[in-house]
Amino acid sequence: MDLPFDGAISRYYASGAPEDVRRSLEGADGKAIVTESYPYEERMGKKAYARQMETLQRELVKLQSDVRETGKRVVVIFEGRDAAGKGGTIARFRENLNPRTARTVALPKPSDREAQQWYFQRYINHLPAGGEIVFFDRSWYNRGVVEHVFNFCTPQQRAHFFAQLPGFEQGLVDEGFHFFKIWLNVGRAEQLRRFLDRERDPLKQWKLSRIDVEGLPLWDAYSEAIRETFERSHTESTPWTIVRSDDKRRARIAAIQSVLGAIDYAGKDTAALGTADPLICGGPELWDA
Repeated sequence: MDLPFDGAISRYYASGAPEDVRRSLEGADGKAIVTESYPYEERMGKKAYARQMETLQRELVKLQSDVRETGKRVVVIFEGRDAAGKGGTIARFRENLNPRTARTVALPKPSDREAQQWYFQRYINHLPAGGEIVFFDRSWYNRGVVEHVFNFCTPQQRAHFFAQLPGFEQGLVDEGFHFFKIWLNVGRAEQLRRFLDRERDPLKQWKLSRIDVEGLPLWDAYSEAIRETFERSHTESTPWTIVRSDDKRRARIAAIQSVLGAIDYAGKDTAALGTADPLICGGPELWDA
């Protein structure tokens, strides 16, 4: 079977990955957690996950009904390292929602025209109207992390971005948007395991990009960019929620609970909703480089 990018991910695993990362993956079965600092040794069981997710799906439907009736505007942005589970988590948010008023925004590389616009402009065009929920699969934070790591922007452009960012996000809050920022964090060994799985599975190969491959040895550069981004963008009114996503099931549940727990809606069942697991969901202090 032909592998994408001529098997670059497998080659990195064989000869480029740090020794401790390779050791973590050797002999690990599908249920084992390979990030040593993660607070659980195995993934959440399917039955417990399905049971809790069914309850959360009902609450999400209630939320959408309330948003539609009251004209609320809800924005949830998802960021994280490559393969952290952004797309899968968004899919669980939207699983039973009406797609007419709950949509995902995943923007491609800016066009030549967009590159000449104010940086935030193309994102503003996708913000929700009253009665809508919008999930951003990556957002304006590309400039803080990916563009910086790969030199797609100049240091001056990044500094200008961070200078404008607090006012931009505070403007969303002042305008009445219900605004959430979720960072899905995944360990280095788990990220590589997911890349290897995508490389070998023809149904998942489309998820891989040249950026994924070239970013593998840039873990430390990413870490520094992420750390600085949190320092410059985590505020009292626009906080980050960090969700450790080495176990996708736990992460999806925690992400949904974090949003539902922070917004009022008609018929909200607080007891059934529960609270996000503090061992894997919290503020930037929970982030593990």
